[in-house]
Amino acid sequence: MTREVTRPMDSGPGHNSHEADVLESLWEQVPFPRLPIDAPLEIKDLVIDVENPKRVYAIHRASRRHNFQLLVEKFIVQLRYGCHFSACTTPSCLSCRTRLAGKAPIRRYNPTSARTLAIFLASQDDPESRLCPHLQPPAGPSGAVKSLIFCPRYTTASNEATSTAYTGPGSRVRGTKGTSGRVASKRGQAPTTSASGSSSRIAPTMANHDGNGRKHNGQSENEAKKGEAGSLHSSSNQIRISEKKVSKDYRSFAANVFGTVAFKMLEWLTPNNMAAMSEKVAAIDGRLDITEEPRADRSPPGGQNKQAGPQSTPSIPNSEKQGSVRAAPKVHQYTTPGFSPRGEVNGFYQRVNPEPHLASNTGLQGLPLHQRRNSNARIRTSSVSKPQPRVVSEPLIESLAGEPGPMSPPIHANQPEKISKGLVRPSSTVARTAPQLITDDIIHTTPSRKDLESANSHTHSDEYYLQMDGVDSEEASRSAETTRSLDTLDDNQESLAASDHVESTSELDSYLPQSLSRLNLQAVNFICDILQEDATSERHFLEPPTISGSIRRSSSRLKSWKRKRKSQGPYPQNLKLQWKLFAEQSIFHVLSDPQAVLDSFTSPNGMVDSQTLWYCMLRLTRVAPSLVFDSLWISLASLFAPPKTLQSMRSPTSKVFSGSPKSFTNAEAASLMSVCFHALVAAAPLVTDSRQLNDMSRIRSHGLSLAGGGTVTAQPVSLCLQYEDAFTDDMALRLARRLLRVIPTRRYFDELIELDLDLDDRVKELDVVEILLSYLEPSTQPVLSFSKAERSIHEKRVPILLLDWARAVMLHEWEGKPEVPGDGPFGGALSLIAAMYQKRQSLLLGDVHFRSEYFGERLDPIQVPVSWLSFTSTRQKVHLLDYPYIFNPSSLVSYFRAINFSRMSRSYEESTSLQSRINAIIAPDSLVTETHQKSVLQDLLKVPSAKYLILDISRKNALRDAFDQLWRREERELMRPLKVHLGEDTGEEGFDSGGVQQEFFRLAIADALNPDYGAFTIDDRTRMTWFQPGSLQPEWKFELVGLLISLAVYNGLALPITFPKALYRKLLGQPVTELHHIADGWPDLANGLTNLLEWNEKDGSVEDIFVLTYEFSTSMFSQPVTREMQPPRRTPWPQFSDRPSSPPLPASNPHDAPLVTGDNRNAYVSDYIRYLTDVSVSPQFAAFARGFRTCLHPKSLQLLTPPLLQSIVEGTQEIDIGELRRATRYVGWDASHRTVRDFWSIVKKYDERMRRKLLEFVTASDRVPVGGMTNIQFIVQKNGEEEGEGGHLPTAYTCYGTLLLPVYRDREVLKERLAMALENAQGFGFA
Repeated sequence: MTREVTRPMDSGPGHNSHEADVLESLWEQVPFPRLPIDAPLEIKDLVIDVENPKRVYAIHRASRRHNFQLLVEKFIVQLRYGCHFSACTTPSCLSCRTRLAGKAPIRRYNPTSARTLAIFLASQDDPESRLCPHLQPPAGPSGAVKSLIFCPRYTTASNEATSTAYTGPGSRVRGTKGTSGRVASKRGQAPTTSASGSSSRIAPTMANHDGNGRKHNGQSENEAKKGEAGSLHSSSNQIRISEKKVSKDYRSFAANVFGTVAFKMLEWLTPNNMAAMSEKVAAIDGRLDITEEPRADRSPPGGQNKQAGPQSTPSIPNSEKQGSVRAAPKVHQYTTPGFSPRGEVNGFYQRVNPEPHLASNTGLQGLPLHQRRNSNARIRTSSVSKPQPRVVSEPLIESLAGEPGPMSPPIHANQPEKISKGLVRPSSTVARTAPQLITDDIIHTTPSRKDLESANSHTHSDEYYLQMDGVDSEEASRSAETTRSLDTLDDNQESLAASDHVESTSELDSYLPQSLSRLNLQAVNFICDILQEDATSERHFLEPPTISGSIRRSSSRLKSWKRKRKSQGPYPQNLKLQWKLFAEQSIFHVLSDPQAVLDSFTSPNGMVDSQTLWYCMLRLTRVAPSLVFDSLWISLASLFAPPKTLQSMRSPTSKVFSGSPKSFTNAEAASLMSVCFHALVAAAPLVTDSRQLNDMSRIRSHGLSLAGGGTVTAQPVSLCLQYEDAFTDDMALRLARRLLRVIPTRRYFDELIELDLDLDDRVKELDVVEILLSYLEPSTQPVLSFSKAERSIHEKRVPILLLDWARAVMLHEWEGKPEVPGDGPFGGALSLIAAMYQKRQSLLLGDVHFRSEYFGERLDPIQVPVSWLSFTSTRQKVHLLDYPYIFNPSSLVSYFRAINFSRMSRSYEESTSLQSRINAIIAPDSLVTETHQKSVLQDLLKVPSAKYLILDISRKNALRDAFDQLWRREERELMRPLKVHLGEDTGEEGFDSGGVQQEFFRLAIADALNPDYGAFTIDDRTRMTWFQPGSLQPEWKFELVGLLISLAVYNGLALPITFPKALYRKLLGQPVTELHHIADGWPDLANGLTNLLEWNEKDGSVEDIFVLTYEFSTSMFSQPVTREMQPPRRTPWPQFSDRPSSPPLPASNPHDAPLVTGDNRNAYVSDYIRYLTDVSVSPQFAAFARGFRTCLHPKSLQLLTPPLLQSIVEGTQEIDIGELRRATRYVGWDASHRTVRDFWSIVKKYDERMRRKLLEFVTASDRVPVGGMTNIQFIVQKNGEEEGEGGHLPTAYTCYGTLLLPVYRDREVLKERLAMALENAQGFGFA
């Protein structure tokens, strides 16, 4: 075995004498985990001794509960009494409430309400920040103790229950006198009270046999019998504790939960209250000892039987027994009173739970008492000459020493061997302020097995432990019935121990706590298998509850570990509890130490593969989930320490981070975060269906626990509840919050490093999230073997569940406002989602995985986007709309249009206000009396005061009229609502309610994109429109085309155009570099370049098969134009808009361009895409983009993705007749009319071309706007009856989206007349 290097104790503000005293007392009381005797040989290489008390799991848990009780006490004082500071600003402080209330009456919290709020406040993250800085610690007991009544109660020893205790190796052999008392009570034996005032008896437990279940021999047996006989006639004292009768409202939830004894004990067991209780007990003890003195004199002589009478008060000095009642020591604020073997408070513990009668022979009289080493000592020491005061923390009474298990073996002084002085530190007292000198009288050696058996045969060492966290009452009762110890194993176990052939360990290895130094796959499987086999694992709600069968995995290259057990009988209960203690200690010791975590799950080759790491966390979280989550939470604290770069003396920020603990690089931090994230992923239910995994993610994104129908696919209720249990687990959520908080912290450190002027020459570290996501990529060398299906589902499971955990933290932290903190857990979750969104393709994620409809459903669709325009994000505060991918596309379109509508409304209101002022000026009774001046003023302000942007367009010259009227328009004019007068010069009548605008844009865009003008080209196959390279048209025309499209989008209209997605990527500032970016506009080209990249040169070289030169070629004015793309020989693309008389195009084509090879084909593809979408059309696109951005706010475009912007501009070309029918309204009839039914039966059989004609005939647009048919007004109105075969054709009010449909004789007539109307539709009118 190896010994762990002593870890330095923390030296922060919390490390004071009080903390040291608590650790010292816990070190002497808690059970020590030791490696059981039947452990496999392989595991012993990983076992180390734990010398830091804070690294012992039982001590950590006890101190945490102790600190929680102190916090509750402080919050109760703050809530009920306040800080008495006149300017207090802490909202929960009574002084602040009183100050804010002024002279108004204020109601003080009653004890139950204060306790309820105090427990809630103490349970939150960073509870110290909620304490009032002016709060004065209470100097005396709280009101909770004042309601307790103490009185003596006499019982006889013959009536006491007897039980056994574990006395195996690691347990303490009690001394004969002056031994520190241990609480001897099971669950339910703590002081309890009821509202009615009835008292609960605290019964002691007595034992009349030794720990091994054997009778004493010889003289020792006779003495024991005498002691038993004496104890039968003697009476022991008990303290009867009752509570004053108080009235309680049994209908109140808070009174029935937080008014129970379990919660009241949080106040009773604080240091101040314990001191008060000890004073009362000491006073009662003094009165009782006076009456018991004659009984003690009548006790039978010989051995220790003389102490049978006063055995319940061994800690009371003789002076006190003579009748003097000694007052308990006063306690300084939040320090624990000194609990010594002769102290009053310890006497209270022993009086409440008296020690059993200790029988021993004279051969052991000279043995020194065993005491554990103190919190600052290397070994446990023994002191007989003078007892030293100790501190016993309050949680010890309730649960800390309650878990049966191995404790440190006794240290006797009858062995000549001694250890080095350098390993020994003296025991310290409560009031120690500095290390003391080393003494030699405290050094002892480890006894042999024979000595232990001898001691056990003559010493009655019954130990009773209260239940610890994670051990239920059933296990506690089983441990109480166990009489077999490791020293008295059966013959098979003895032979097993003898066959180990392990060298005898040193003294330190015999009584220090032990733990695994690190974990590996074998250790994880071994520990988890033991806890599952012994049924000692933690009870939890995670699914599956255990890992076995086909889920369990082991490495084929490594041998699995097994316990060395030869007997087939039931496994000893005490060994089960030893393994439980050792397993919990090992998990805590490794996972709470960041360096141990890195040593366990990393190797020289890097991080363990994702699936193996997930399996290890899956196993650990199914045996001790709370322990795993809490330990990892502790280890993450080290990631908040600044890197060494910022702590160096040369760094300007060194003064800010002086004295910081050990730091980690971003790579190490990412590795630790990966372990924590995999633990959270493993906590989720094990789902093996990817579709079900996605559906559950969608349910969680809506903030739902169960699917309620609608767009979310329903899932089994049991699975939904399993998800709810996992994602609402308090310990898991706490880990997730701290884990996400690390991300903005580490990025802030990176920013500080970049600002450090002395570090310009250093290589910048990669972002911690970028490194983290790289660990999720599939590994080529996994440690464990999984099937292809399992690997596939794992690659999908981890990213999806990471998003689910980030979303769970966001929902938990959100306060309902669009402005959220950017440097806390919420900001870390957003940063993680943003990084995963950038790498969504490699993570096999789609856009739908990132959506959180919960936020979009609860934000105001008008006010939120408008306020976002003026919001500036900082590191401390960000806006949810800065992350548009978490919103549903329909919500984003709504926000985009709300921004446009608000700008339009503002322009309209400004014009209206100006128009009102002009009317006041030109009114007859105004101050301006000159008519000419009024008319001149009115003409000058005509344009600024116009409420609408009015365009008078002729049908024959729609594009020219539009250019003439839009050219040189001011921005404020373009922002107004659009009104179009189309064709009125030829007598057309139309009221523009949207339909006239649609017709205008259809005519103007059709002329602008006509290839005959030489500005745009249209692909014959895809019908996609693109810029003509080197077009002869001037750039201002491209700008006006962009302005037309911008004006349509601004007014919420879809256009009958088709551009490739590459255009929309460029408009949004996103690069076009990949083949899938051009696949929709140039499918043949994309396929050819893909074949080039995927070609295997084993089948032939690229030069011979493809025969391509490194140049870009296209056709301009029916002439081939080629330009070389390699950097040394690049030439600018020819442009003719300014130089129409240029030389012939083919004259500049290169003649000796290099060939494309297997080495440069990747660069060739990238350059070709760049020339196609950028270089060849650069001036044309730049002018188009300027016009497109004229009417649109630049920030509003950040809400859109390229596909979403494309749907806004172009609408949807696919027309669903069923959806259109559901959105249709009827005037003059209903859907059951014969003609209506015939109409839909005819339309249903139309092809795509006729469907678009029908939609254009009624609404003036053949595109469905984004959002679907619900955004279209489609009305079918009855328009008379036609008897014959002829009659009127169907007509439409395109201004209102109304189809005027006559009632025809039969279906065939309707079909013929409708087709004729659709094929010959043009113009506007009222039929």
